[in-house]
Amino acid sequence: MARSEFDNIFHCTVRKTGSQWIKALFSDPAVYRHCGLLPYDPRFYSGGATAPVPAGRVGLAIFLSHKRFEAVPKAGSYRAFFVIRDPRDVVVSSYFSLRNSHAPMGDIPQARKALQELPKKEGMLYVIDRLRDKKQFGQMRSWAVAPSDETFRLFRYEDLTGERQAEEVDQLLRHCGITLPPAELEALLARYSFTRMKKSKETPGRISHYRKGASGDWRNHFDDDIYAAYTAAAGDLAEILGYPARDEVTDERNGQGSATR
Repeated sequence: MARSEFDNIFHCTVRKTGSQWIKALFSDPAVYRHCGLLPYDPRFYSGGATAPVPAGRVGLAIFLSHKRFEAVPKAGSYRAFFVIRDPRDVVVSSYFSLRNSHAPMGDIPQARKALQELPKKEGMLYVIDRLRDKKQFGQMRSWAVAPSDETFRLFRYEDLTGERQAEEVDQLLRHCGITLPPAELEALLARYSFTRMKKSKETPGRISHYRKGASGDWRNHFDDDIYAAYTAAAGDLAEILGYPARDEVTDERNGQGSATR
């Protein structure tokens, strides 16, 4: 029905920022009809995330720093977006995912075994060290401090899944040269609501991978020791990304992370 003006779209992110949900949206036939770009997951092809994405594709779930992404050869004109999330909530989400629900791939079985044997506090400290060692905090920082460029934009996970979801997702799609009529956008978001995706993945004896934690949930899990470990690993990353510092009072009623001193 319509074609994007760009040869490629790149979905860049870190884990626990709704990457599978974004992948589902951009893989839906309704989106294809309005852009003509096919979904492409680099992890399933030779070279992985650092190999060129063929023209006419949406590169999905690309886990690279801004510098490494810039070095990836591009097929032509493109738009990229990077999904951020409060890194403290990323720690909490990673803990529960690794401990309970993530598919057992790579070194996840070893991490799961360790977390199931550790008390929760020690488990949170383990996850912070893991995220630091895997450069996840550094990847988020690299995109936050990258020079402004029309080719990419940052989008908040909290906004894309919050009360103004339709407006935020519409802005994301338009950045990528995609315009969906309001009724089609509403239907798309309904098909991939977290509640529906969670239920579709639930089977006897299995915990769903879709756990939509509330914004600011880290406050329910971090004590002074955990926060000190997080700060040692991530520094002022949350503040760089625009999230409230620990000593700010978050307005939990709107769930958007607005804050006052």
